[in-house]
Amino acid sequence: MTTIKVMIVDDHRVVREGLRSMLQLDPMIQVVGEADCGGKAIRDAEKLSPDVILMDAKMPDMTG
Repeated sequence: MTTIKVMIVDDHRVVREGLRSMLQLDPMIQVVGEADCGGKAIRDAEKLSPDVILMDAKMPDMTG
C-alpha cells in the first residue's frame, strides 16, 4: 500500500494540531510537514514533495 504524504498549512497552531491528530488515525496517511505561513509552505513543499497540501484559504502573508 502507498502512503499519502500530507502537508498542513495554517496560521493557527490549534488547527494544525487538530488536523494532524485526525490524520494520524489513518495508517495510510503520513503528515510530512506543517507550516504557519505561505512562504514557509512553499519552501518546505519543494523539499518534502507532499502528495496533498491542506491549506487555510486566508492567512496573513499569503492566501491559500
